[in-house]
Amino acid sequence: MKKIIVVAAVAALAACSQAEKAPEAEPTEEVAEAAPANIAADGLPTVGMYKITNADGTTFTSDVRADGTWVDTAADGTQTTGRWEQPSPDRYCSTPDEEGAVQKCYEEYIDENGVYISKDPETGETSKVERVES
Repeated sequence: MKKIIVVAAVAALAACSQAEKAPEAEPTEEVAEAAPANIAADGLPTVGMYKITNADGTTFTSDVRADGTWVDTAADGTQTTGRWEQPSPDRYCSTPDEEGAVQKCYEEYIDENGVYISKDPETGETSKVERVES
């Protein structure tokens, strides 16, 4: 009988005590960092005012807004509008506010001379991109 009481007491104590938690192992695989969204090719936030110089020399300003919209203004004051997204620093996607318009994603990069370039995926033409004060 004494043995049963001792065994029961030991079992009760064992049940009441909490086992120490083993420390969690550190992950051994390195997780690749994704490029932050809405960062332009120059490493700055996409939102801002830009001067765009096309391959033919024509220029316009582009007001890229935080709400996902843009307003382009030609030298003669004509404006066009649309929506934008920048899934990665080397890819800027734009959809004009026109019926039937489809999204076009431009390749963007800094060339060997340090110039910010945007390349049209359909024509291959490049435009020079410059940040300007708004």
